[in-house]
Amino acid sequence: MNSAVRIRAGVAMAGTALLVGGLTACGGGAEGADAKAHDPVAAVKASYLKTVAATFAKAEVSTVGTDGTTSGQSGTKGWYPSSHDVVLKDGGGKPDTRSIMMGDTVYTQLDKPLKGKTWMQMDLSKDGKPGVRLNEDPAEYLAMLLGQEKLTHVGAETTDGIDAQHYKGSLTNADLIKADESTKVMEEKNRQYLHESVKHITSFEVDLWIGKDGYPVRVDSSSTDGKGTSKTTAKFSDFGRAAAVQPPPADQVVTFDAVMKGVDADLEQADKDLEAADKSLEEADKTLRDAGLPGLRS
Repeated sequence: MNSAVRIRAGVAMAGTALLVGGLTACGGGAEGADAKAHDPVAAVKASYLKTVAATFAKAEVSTVGTDGTTSGQSGTKGWYPSSHDVVLKDGGGKPDTRSIMMGDTVYTQLDKPLKGKTWMQMDLSKDGKPGVRLNEDPAEYLAMLLGQEKLTHVGAETTDGIDAQHYKGSLTNADLIKADESTKVMEEKNRQYLHESVKHITSFEVDLWIGKDGYPVRVDSSSTDGKGTSKTTAKFSDFGRAAAVQPPPADQVVTFDAVMKGVDADLEQADKDLEAADKSLEEADKTLRDAGLPGLRS
């Protein structure tokens, strides 16, 4: 090999080395950018803000309770304020029930009309204070994970046919109620409400999938409190396209208090009827004894 050939070969090898090095550097940069793009804290915050703006979504929720029974919900969930229009499925063999909730007001569809009404209304607030509870809506799940540095990025996955990024975390009660810069994207009243709602939870295991559109498509969670551990799978879709929750027709609603007053009145009348019957028996018994015959109660 003459010197000219050796020089050309050396140049070619050097070029190849530079090219390979450049590609490796680009690959490393891409991996770094991908990791940054799927930073759990940033991803959850972005998804939360987008979800909040959607207001409503379709939901399919299945829960295995602390007693081992399975229950479910299927329908529409709303947030800020919490709302739902769902069919409740009881694992104990009871018939499915439609429930509409708007804030602290819950309407339950009755199996049979009561006083000519098909819906019973109940107020969940107490002494003028809002009732505290978890709504299992997508915004709420994301709110619980805001600023949670223990959340890790598992990777890209397909869940129920949807391409998504999978995040996973194991949180304590202290983690759930902490407030940092990330959670300040929530309105203060909503953050305080959430803190009250999770006070009873001692540990929370969660798997979260966020779709390419930025919305959460699935949440698998395990929640432990003083009663035991319950497991929930929640799937969400149709963000911003689901119809807003509406209350049932006012002329078809009877309040829980009115129902209870009716029950009390019926019980009171039954007591009066029993008392009158007892008095009649006493009079009949006396009549028989006066006639020298055995009494009814002898």
